[in-house]
Amino acid sequence: MTLPAATRSVHVRAPGKVNLYLGVGGRHDDGYHALATVFQALSLGEDVIATDAADFSLEVTGAADPDSVPTDDRNLAMRAAKLLASATGYTGGVHLELRKSVPVAGGMGGGSADAAGALLACDALWETGLSTTRLHELAARLGADVPFAMMGGTAVGTGRGDRLTTALARGRYDWVLVTSDGGLSTPAVYARLDEYREHNGALADEPPRSLDVPPPVLQALRSGDPHALAAELANDLQVAALLERPDLQTVIDEGVACGALRGIVSGSGPTIALLCENPASASAVCDRLAENGRDAMHAYGPVPGARIIG
Repeated sequence: MTLPAATRSVHVRAPGKVNLYLGVGGRHDDGYHALATVFQALSLGEDVIATDAADFSLEVTGAADPDSVPTDDRNLAMRAAKLLASATGYTGGVHLELRKSVPVAGGMGGGSADAAGALLACDALWETGLSTTRLHELAARLGADVPFAMMGGTAVGTGRGDRLTTALARGRYDWVLVTSDGGLSTPAVYARLDEYREHNGALADEPPRSLDVPPPVLQALRSGDPHALAAELANDLQVAALLERPDLQTVIDEGVACGALRGIVSGSGPTIALLCENPASASAVCDRLAENGRDAMHAYGPVPGARIIG
């Protein structure tokens, strides 16, 4: 996208996500697992502002603990900007401001949304003019969730979760998201799942290279009925997340008792995603959980992927 020469900064908003379904295969020799997942982009998102600069720098605002978010090359948004510069031969820099709303290390793809936002913002700021296909290729090099943060909506992810196809989803789905202190490391949760499966004899000698999303999940989405979708919510990482954080099961039970249709661990956790019947129900569940001392917020999906604001 070409911008006027006087424009010195670009503002992009990118969505967080919830995994409505997450099937995880066994770990292969390369360390990766085959995945089959259904992503839904949520109204709770990240704002990335890219401003012309001679070098690369990054600042974080909005996070409950800004110091928990690295501002160097460990940050996925910084890596995204440098990857784009390398891929296009751009020799300048950029200052990235991340205004965070998605819980940090909460299993909702906040870091991936930052990376998607940085790619789109820098592409526009630097007028590199890459195609959507090329941007998605670069996104996939940064992590499985980054291409979806660019795409948005509701999508099926296969392979490592980065091969995306649009899923037909009718209607709006209202979620209550319950955060908790302390994030969970995604690699640690995957390792705990492998350990659990090995101990329980659930590992195949040759794990499949690809998995499929069960048809009932997609049928529930096509119906537009939150009750039907609630019955199909599933997350293979949940057992591992609960082994790391047994208290999360209490949050799920509490959410259902407050009126949610069903609750699951979001991605690798520890955020709990509670599907509700409608906006009014979600607001009521939020209020009840807040009265119980929980940090809860209402979001809905699906929403668009990363997009330029203003």
